[in-house]
Amino acid sequence: MEILDSVAGLTARYRGFVLDLWGVVHDGKAAFPGVADALARMKAAGARIVFLSNAPRRAHVIEAQLTSFGVDRALYDHAMSSGEITWRMLRDRTHPFIRPLGSRAMFIGTARDHSVVEGLGISLTDRAEEADWLLNTGPDPEGARAGVEAFEPALQSALARDLPMVCVNPDRAVIVGGRRIICAGALSERYVALGGRTLEIGKPDPDAYGPVLQLLDLPRDQVVAIGDSPHTDLAGAQAAGLDAVWALGGLAAEEGLADADSATLVARATAEGVSPVAALRALRW
Repeated sequence: MEILDSVAGLTARYRGFVLDLWGVVHDGKAAFPGVADALARMKAAGARIVFLSNAPRRAHVIEAQLTSFGVDRALYDHAMSSGEITWRMLRDRTHPFIRPLGSRAMFIGTARDHSVVEGLGISLTDRAEEADWLLNTGPDPEGARAGVEAFEPALQSALARDLPMVCVNPDRAVIVGGRRIICAGALSERYVALGGRTLEIGKPDPDAYGPVLQLLDLPRDQVVAIGDSPHTDLAGAQAAGLDAVWALGGLAAEEGLADADSATLVARATAEGVSPVAALRALRW
């Protein structure tokens, strides 16, 4: 596997970039060093850049967060998120899993994720008996540190009423400021193990790439996806027919792969069932 120290070579090979955010652009608290400069140089070289995140909040919230991290709106073309895709699905009600859902949702998440139902007439509660379905955007930081076990009572109460779960972030874990915490996907995985029904919206589902490819308006062979998670980013890009580059920050770095050699990375990718075209040390020029 080719290991790249700079994104410059990729800009010469591809016109469109689908970039993950957490673990590639930022760590949940700040942008990684050199990211803003790299994005500016990519744009100057003619690249089209769309962020695709499994963040369980709408695109306008993502954009505001990026601005606060020093990633100016002029440095990319669009942002898309699992939260934005979920909002559209709840609005349109065409998906067979979404169509029959009622207007009352048991909510596992934080106030900052309320945007996923804004303007849709959906009320949120923490009580299963008051809900028609379960909306899972992931635990707050304290709950995430406590682990999946802390949510067992809530999941059991939802299961007792056979509430279908909509999981707005398929990620199982993420690195925040150097610390690994669970995400909504970990709760979804547990709910399925208990016998619950769940729909996970976002990567690695190839359907998550449809809105992004529409925004890029480029042939797939001119587009590359960059992400740090084999389970979501690399698998999702592969399923969508896109070349993928493995970013060695975020989860990869937490697993000790930041300075791994090619043979180690190939072995790990093979075990995950993915075939990235290259690995990237960091999003820098």
